[in-house]
Amino acid sequence: MKREEIISRLIDEKFDSKRQFAEYINIPPTTLQSILKRGIGKASIDNVISICRGLGITVDDLERMANQESDQESYDQKKSKELIETFRAYETDKVTLPLYGDIAAGALATIEAVTKENIDTITISRKFLGKYSMNKKLFAMKVNGESMNKVIPNRSYVICKPIEIEEVKEDDIVIFSYDGDYSMKRFRRDDDDRVLIFSPESTDKKFRDLVIPYDTLNDLKIYAKVIWYSVVLD
Repeated sequence: MKREEIISRLIDEKFDSKRQFAEYINIPPTTLQSILKRGIGKASIDNVISICRGLGITVDDLERMANQESDQESYDQKKSKELIETFRAYETDKVTLPLYGDIAAGALATIEAVTKENIDTITISRKFLGKYSMNKKLFAMKVNGESMNKVIPNRSYVICKPIEIEEVKEDDIVIFSYDGDYSMKRFRRDDDDRVLIFSPESTDKKFRDLVIPYDTLNDLKIYAKVIWYSVVLD
């Protein structure tokens, strides 16, 4: 803050008006007005001393207050800038993904129909997505079932990356359909027995592996692998 602004503020705090203060220190009100308007650097030293004395401060006090307020303003501006940059980074760091209903993590279930009219979305920070943060094909689903509850509890949200069957790696958690129904399981391949195995990871022993022979793969479609999930703790 400029020195004349500090003087103006102190006058307003201690006197009813600028005119009253000018009369108190015995200088013309027009002179005081000119000092406050044009800047204290253009005022005579005598008038500056009179103004400071009238306010109960020294010239050094005035200089110190100006420097302190200037430092505070610089600090506030810096913090304000940092805050704005943080918000900007947060805004640009977010990604909004389509939320394609529920996926069964239990017995195979028919997925609800998804259209442009009923689609929801979910927004998260790209930082959670790691190497997939810039992938434009990701989508989200909500888990419905207990067959993967050791890893992904029921009602969790998962984020998935579309994938072809040839790209699936051992132990990937995949979204797939078999004979028209959908599920989410751990993927394994057994070349000796020529089967694909989709395994649950559940505290409930009723869930069993789904074993699909190579010669019936026409009924199988792997849509995506799970790359991220969220868990809400009770």
